[in-house]
Order: sequence, then structure tokens, then C-alpha cells
Amino acid sequence: MSLIEKSIEINVPVRTAYNQWTQFEEFPRFMEGVKHVKQLDETHLHWKAEIGGKEKEWDAEITEQIPDRRIAWRSRDGAQNAGVVTFHRLSDSTSKVMLQMEYDPDGVLENVGDVTGMVSQRVVGDLERFKRYIESRGQETGAWRGTV
Repeated sequence: MSLIEKSIEINVPVRTAYNQWTQFEEFPRFMEGVKHVKQLDETHLHWKAEIGGKEKEWDAEITEQIPDRRIAWRSRDGAQNAGVVTFHRLSDSTSKVMLQMEYDPDGVLENVGDVTGMVSQRVVGDLERFKRYIESRGQETGAWRGTV
């Protein structure tokens, strides 16, 4: 398993950043390669993405969710990955989003992408696009405030 740890400061309150992140079906708007995310119920998601030039699908389970603090997940089948995203209040109008993700590169292209840092750079780009997405809106598109 490979590990990626990245963070970004965002000019919205922590509640706004967290609320937007709970809108998983919006992820294709800012995550490169993510084609579709379907929320099956409060803790299960089905993903479709292009990784290393191949289309992949997998199911993921949210294992922990604490409003305005953290969301943890793990894949249940398909592309192996797990991680946690945490939300930190920096001020009334600024927050920090930190992402830690483990994944298992599959095949030559994914292993090359892992070794050369391409996967890590993709995550940096995803966080930057999330920042632009939520800052340009100024508010979240929805929210789920439940606890898992």
C-alpha cells in the first residue's frame, strides 16, 4: 500500500468545507478521473473512475464520520483504498482540509504513476480544484450532518 498525505487551506468556514465534502456525488466536479459517485445509503458509495488509463469501479464504506471534524472510509471491493479527511478551523472564515489516503497501485501504469509522484500530484490538483469550487460558490451545495 502507498500513502499520500496532503492538505490545503480554504477561505470558507470549516462547516462549509465539511458540508460540501459530504456531497460525494459532486466529487466528479473537482476530482480528476472520477466519472461517477453514487451514494447508496448513509455509509456506502459506489465509485466509477479512470485510473491509469483504465476504467475502474469499486464500493466504499464510510467507517467514521464526525461533523466538522473527519470522514474516514475504506473500499470494500475493486480498487483498494482507504483514508481519512479531516477539517480544521483556522479562523471564522478559513479552514484547513487534510487528506490521508492509502491505495494499492494495480498494474504497471499505476505503479509507475505511484513511483513518479503522479498520483500524489493528482491529489494536490483535486484539493486545489475543491478549494476553487467551494470558494467560488461561497456556500455548500448540500450537507449531511449525521455521525457514523
